[in-house]
Amino acid sequence: MPKKILTIILFLLVTTVALGQAQITGSVTDNKKQAIPGVSVALKDTYDGATTDSTGRFRISTTEKGTFTLIASATGYETKVQTITLGSEPIQIDFALKEKISELNAVTITAGAFGGGLGKKGLTVLSSLDVQTTAGANADISRAVNTLPGAQQINNQEGLFVRGGDSYEAKQFIDGSLVSRPYYLSASNIPSRGRYPATLFKGFAFSTGGYSALYGQALSSVLIMETIDLPQQSEANAFISPIQNSLGVQKLAKNQRSSFGFNYQYTNTSLYYALVKQTPDYFIRPRFHNADANFRIRTKNGMIKYYTTFSYNKLGVRNPNIDTVDMKTAITLSNYNWFNALNWKENLGDGWKMTLSASYSITHDSISSQLQDANNVPQYISEKYWLDTVNFRLDRKESLIQGKAVIEKKFSNLNTIRFGSEYWYSSYNFHYNKISKELPDQLTAGFAETELYFTNSLVATFGIRAEYSSILQKAKVAPRASLAYRMGNGSTISAAYGQFWQKPENTYLQVTSSLGYTKATHYIINYQRQVRGTFLRVEAFYKQYEDLIKTVPTYNNSGSGYAKGIELYFRDKTSFKHLDYSISYSYLDTKRDYLNYPRALMPNIAANHTATASVKRFFTQIGTGASLTYTFATGRPYYAIIPDSTGKAYYIKDQGKTNGYQTLDMSVYHLTTIGKASAILYASATNLLGRTNISGYNYSYNALVKQPILPPAQRTFFVGLILNWGIDRRQSTIDNL
Repeated sequence: MPKKILTIILFLLVTTVALGQAQITGSVTDNKKQAIPGVSVALKDTYDGATTDSTGRFRISTTEKGTFTLIASATGYETKVQTITLGSEPIQIDFALKEKISELNAVTITAGAFGGGLGKKGLTVLSSLDVQTTAGANADISRAVNTLPGAQQINNQEGLFVRGGDSYEAKQFIDGSLVSRPYYLSASNIPSRGRYPATLFKGFAFSTGGYSALYGQALSSVLIMETIDLPQQSEANAFISPIQNSLGVQKLAKNQRSSFGFNYQYTNTSLYYALVKQTPDYFIRPRFHNADANFRIRTKNGMIKYYTTFSYNKLGVRNPNIDTVDMKTAITLSNYNWFNALNWKENLGDGWKMTLSASYSITHDSISSQLQDANNVPQYISEKYWLDTVNFRLDRKESLIQGKAVIEKKFSNLNTIRFGSEYWYSSYNFHYNKISKELPDQLTAGFAETELYFTNSLVATFGIRAEYSSILQKAKVAPRASLAYRMGNGSTISAAYGQFWQKPENTYLQVTSSLGYTKATHYIINYQRQVRGTFLRVEAFYKQYEDLIKTVPTYNNSGSGYAKGIELYFRDKTSFKHLDYSISYSYLDTKRDYLNYPRALMPNIAANHTATASVKRFFTQIGTGASLTYTFATGRPYYAIIPDSTGKAYYIKDQGKTNGYQTLDMSVYHLTTIGKASAILYASATNLLGRTNISGYNYSYNALVKQPILPPAQRTFFVGLILNWGIDRRQSTIDNL
């Protein structure tokens, strides 16, 4: 009997509780009406709650009565709350959660841009180590960038030639400041190296079009380089080779909040040219001096960096004169360049950030040319203008002062606004024989840009830039916009549009300053996929040129043109252990009516098809790495454009296409120790197959004689030893392979 009574009491209690419970049911979806499993749904300040199932549904039973707050929360989504009144009746509540926008998960706009380790959003396509180990690049930044799609293979000129654009259309920036002369002075058809070592930078961002409103004065491309911050520890380094030798020191303060360093580099090609025969007659073998120093200090919430470098080079080269049978043209040139850059980045709090940059640079070129006989004696033949003009002396001095301020505000949902202004004062002085001219200019610019994140998968950027040049006495406004959408599985589709204005080069302004800006409009669409160490990129583009410089019959802005094409890049760093390979391909269709062209022509700096395949392999057992790069490009057009009998119009006397460009380059490096120093032995060779690559043709004044433009030597070789004290670069090299 007692057991029956107890059972009845328990039954009545359970029934009473069950009848007194309120039932809360519902579902949780995202903004696409897709169910979200694993969402926590709970009554605030109680122990009652549930988790959504695989269909996004939940059920909560509670004995609470009255008004409560129901909270739905999940990782990656914004929390949502709903006020409900609990009674005896069941309640149906449905939640639609909005994706939480975070820097870690947010999509990045990639149309027209290659990154390389510039922060969380950087796309590691080209790093400092890549520059040093890419076969054929010989640790030169521009030559390594030339292996990426969009860059043309021009082996008789230094610089970046992007999507049919000339080298002056691509600009380089260090810590926000324009580098007006990034290359050493070179002789005609003999390319020079860049002035700055890859090890100076922590990353590169290469834009082939559609770049940010923060940058201007570049029709085709920008290469943005950011110097390293504080070193890991104090170190010393040396580089020893038959051509180049250097010594550097980096000193880190004991409190690890500041550092300073310096480096000196001397290059002399005398020994190398004695061993490897050169076609030109170098009566002054090329030699270079380069000294740089840096200072960095960590502020309360940021960093101040100062970098300065001074470089000097000199050479003399003698070649047969194409307009005579037995005479020569001898050119002597020297150059010095001093570049200074100061950069201050500071987080001001509450999402505000400030970036201030300033720079000063000065460059002086001295070039003399002589007509000489077979015994190298100067000759002066005034009755033949095409020979008389061979004799000249040119002195050129350029200086540039820059100041730039960028203010950024980042909101909690990653939406960002940036705005600022910059000021450039440039001076160009040249003396050609008895002719002198000075071209001062003040360029002021203002810009604004906003990033709008609608979701983690959808972002848009809108920007505008306005510029005024005192020498042109004209102002221009350039709108820019881009959009990116992530489709899942590491795939992103992006699009970009922008207008870009650029002053004419000083070589045109020295003839007349009655010129206007040149203009390019970019349209870009891009697909990119990055999954588990593999990177695929496909991009189509169209670029419309307007107001290009024409030099016939007078200097004016009546030129025009276009460039369109498609590019592919694939890189795989993980499928095969210690193997890194990449493939790039570019198709380019371009024509221009500019300079003295009689009509729209494909410029001689463009090839329809360009492809590069690169493979790097590291053998851990012997501490040795090797790199092979094969580059192919179809032939480039060449023209003999000469004046007609009136001298007011030009016509094509001869034209054709070169036989195409092919080269197989190789580099090998070995990691070891020498005494207390970590050491890297390095060797490289270009054009292993001995291909004769013709870059174009030089013509006599009447175009009756033409000579192929060939490199100074069919192959180049390089060997060197890198020594480090303080930091074992061998391990970082292995870690990044």
